[in-house]
Amino acid sequence: MRIGTSVAEPSGPEALTKVTEQLRAAADDGFDSAWMSNIFGLEALISLAVAGSAVPGIELGTAVIPTYPRHPAVLAQQALTADLALGGRLTLGIGLSHQIVIQDMYGYGFEQPARHMREYLAVLQPLLAGESVAFEGETMKANIGLSVPRSDRKMPLLLAALAPQMLRLAGSLADGTVLWMTGPATVRDYIVPSITQAAADAGRPSPRVVCVLPVCVTDDPAQARASADKAFAIYGQLPSYRAMLDKEGAAGPGDVAIVGTEESVSEQINALADAGVTDFVAGEYARGDDGPRTRAFLRTLAAKHNS
Repeated sequence: MRIGTSVAEPSGPEALTKVTEQLRAAADDGFDSAWMSNIFGLEALISLAVAGSAVPGIELGTAVIPTYPRHPAVLAQQALTADLALGGRLTLGIGLSHQIVIQDMYGYGFEQPARHMREYLAVLQPLLAGESVAFEGETMKANIGLSVPRSDRKMPLLLAALAPQMLRLAGSLADGTVLWMTGPATVRDYIVPSITQAAADAGRPSPRVVCVLPVCVTDDPAQARASADKAFAIYGQLPSYRAMLDKEGAAGPGDVAIVGTEESVSEQINALADAGVTDFVAGEYARGDDGPRTRAFLRTLAAKHNS
């Protein structure tokens, strides 16, 4: 299992410099990858292209880019350009986002989300591969080719997939999934079997399962879980994540956070590897002395998995 870390959302006019510093620290600490969300702050593809071009070696991923606000041809153009700036190190994670964001904030319809994603991929994937596309579906139309130069390797494409139809798409059409707020039992008993079967049925390689979870190494796990409940409260309310928490039997985000001593956290992460997770990505949220302690543990863990 590969070990990655998430990029904290910086603020202020030096935000991109701070992203560069985070990526450089992740690379220096031996992480395999670093992942950036795309919510309401910095735009992830631009940020990774600018900041990541100064930090060689480490894989950089989006977790995730919402599909609805960008036509797939626009996203393909942006992703190919960013991947070129990074020398072929980008992994493109995309997802539906949530009805409250897409419908209530952006003003797009959120009907037929699975069909939307299937049709989105029908346009996006040929363009990422350097092919022209002519497609007309119920939710998507395109008749276009791109002339963006491409790096030598095929860009990995991951879907944020939690519902059954999305997991089938992620396994049968994409290279895997990127997860958030999904606990170990749910990963083991639901996510991995579903996506792996979909890939096998489609004759595709075993999918990547990138699992992002909050992590805090601490001697006070109860407090760490309470802090996670507070910091990530919104994710306990959004329907797609709420469904995964319910499947796990978790009251809130704190119940799926990976917390405890070094030995305990190591055991919890190893359990994810046993469940079929290919990439564990640490969402570091600790404060005070637990912050450096968590990072030191993750640095050791990354070195162990790379040895």
